[in-house]
Amino acid sequence: MKKLFLADLKMLFRNRQASFWALMFPLMFTFIFGFFFSNRAEKSSIIFINQSVTPISQSLEKALTDANILKLDTGTKDESSAKDQLSKGKTGAVLIIPENFGAAVPGAPKSVKLIEDPSNTSVNMILLGFLDKFSTNLTFQLNGIKAPVFSVEEEKINKNDLRYFDFVLAGILGLALMNASIIGVSVGMAKYREDKILKRMTTTPMKSWWFIVAEVASRLVMNFIQVSLILAIGKFVFNAHIYGNILVVYGLALLGGILFQLLGFVIASFVKTTDAAQGAATAITIPMMFLGGVFFPTDTLPKWLYAIVQYLPIAPLLRTIRSVVLEGSSPFANPSNMILVFAWIVVCLLVASWKFRLSED
Repeated sequence: MKKLFLADLKMLFRNRQASFWALMFPLMFTFIFGFFFSNRAEKSSIIFINQSVTPISQSLEKALTDANILKLDTGTKDESSAKDQLSKGKTGAVLIIPENFGAAVPGAPKSVKLIEDPSNTSVNMILLGFLDKFSTNLTFQLNGIKAPVFSVEEEKINKNDLRYFDFVLAGILGLALMNASIIGVSVGMAKYREDKILKRMTTTPMKSWWFIVAEVASRLVMNFIQVSLILAIGKFVFNAHIYGNILVVYGLALLGGILFQLLGFVIASFVKTTDAAQGAATAITIPMMFLGGVFFPTDTLPKWLYAIVQYLPIAPLLRTIRSVVLEGSSPFANPSNMILVFAWIVVCLLVASWKFRLSED
């Protein structure tokens, strides 16, 4: 079995194109989400034209600057030029404070002008929310009200500093393991079958399950490299927060690699050609990528759909990895997730051992 493991490992890394894309596919997602959703992502900018010199207008400008939620461009003074930049996507919105705004004179304007692009929903929501809060606080002050009628006291069940990128990084780990393992194994085995490699092995005393174990072990090396690169880029390039034990994260990731590779063997047991394997693997991985919790929590789905997708192989694995990475908890804090992962491993192992044959006879 040792010789078979080393042979599989050599064949895996000699296929340079397959190895390259197995590593590059998840890394592309890591960089894309890292640039957009990490702290290193650049804040959205707006053009701020302040035509008033009153204390209220200056207070609004100072509040926007101090809030540091949007980057203020105060260099543009002309409304038409600002609109042109907005239409070309060079800025997120345009906020204009008219002359005499906030002045205690007859006919002084009572409103500011916000020019927005409906496609920039995040910028529009941030800016409208800020202006609404500023207006409310200013109303309280002008009317001599010291405090609002009620306030909201926030309490976070997870006090760790977290961002969306931290959430999605764990999802990318699962995505990398799933794609490389399911597609790699199913297509690889179909190619071996087409090239009569599997048939030649029947002349040896090797059993099918020996072959499965050696193949899984060799591909775990690739999974280890994938996980290492994703975690390193997430942590050292995009400042991802990892609160759990890194060895536990590796253990869970490799457990996921075993699960998805066995699932690849199950697919390879029922298909005979590389085209069929590619189609079957894609039909399985694409729904799990979008419904298994890779990019968003599964509990945001409709209840009837959530009741189904929570049992997909990738879903309990990602729930467990995220509990370790984001909360620093034990992988057995919610034992039902680990039970589901091991149940899928056992089922896939039994089916693969039963159906997968080196010979088609």
